[in-house]
Amino acid sequence: MARLLLFDIDGTLVLTGGAGLRAMTRAFEEVFHVRDSIDVPMAGRTDAWIVSQVAARYGFVCDEAALRRFHDCYVAHLAREIHQPGPRKGTMPGVRPLLETLAPREDVYLALLTGNFEEGARLKLEYFDLWRFFPCGAFGDRALERNGLLKIAMDAVRSSGGPEVRPADVVVIGDTPLDVAVARAGGARSVAVATGSHGVDALAQTGADAVLADLGDVQRALSAIGLV
Repeated sequence: MARLLLFDIDGTLVLTGGAGLRAMTRAFEEVFHVRDSIDVPMAGRTDAWIVSQVAARYGFVCDEAALRRFHDCYVAHLAREIHQPGPRKGTMPGVRPLLETLAPREDVYLALLTGNFEEGARLKLEYFDLWRFFPCGAFGDRALERNGLLKIAMDAVRSSGGPEVRPADVVVIGDTPLDVAVARAGGARSVAVATGSHGVDALAQTGADAVLADLGDVQRALSAIGLV
């Protein structure tokens, strides 16, 4: 039975040096005419949730048309901002060697489970030459609740010609308690990595099946995933 590995993006695979936040801030200003507006928690949330929450705080209705305008504006800004320097910008330790080790294996299938808009995910990962590792995934274009992304990801994998797996054969790799919660809610395993805004101790309290400081030790990461 193949194992499905679902990777988060921000703080797990890469950090964009604030490009996403800058792009969102500018999109809010252009679409909703509010400045410095992002005063809701972002780590682990879906982009659709963030937009709906901020819009509601300022008394705007975030319907399908408004979300689409925001999406298009955000993506346009992100396409420029991703090329700017920023703090901690880069691929997280061990990510590239781990993905290069996993990609040829026939007993695993790589996909994404992220709160990013799909186009935003592509822009971020193409910049770091990581998009090619992920044929599909679950994204935050319309999903307000992250826990629903596990089933979406499994369905996307099956629709893309990947394996049909049970939740017990899925491993969610992420850097926030919400990533762990997705796995726990859906009956999947979780590997939490402390390369985002949560430390090892905080992640250990979430009930994650494994907690790593980072993915720098490929063999240790494979063991945490359950492949050795």
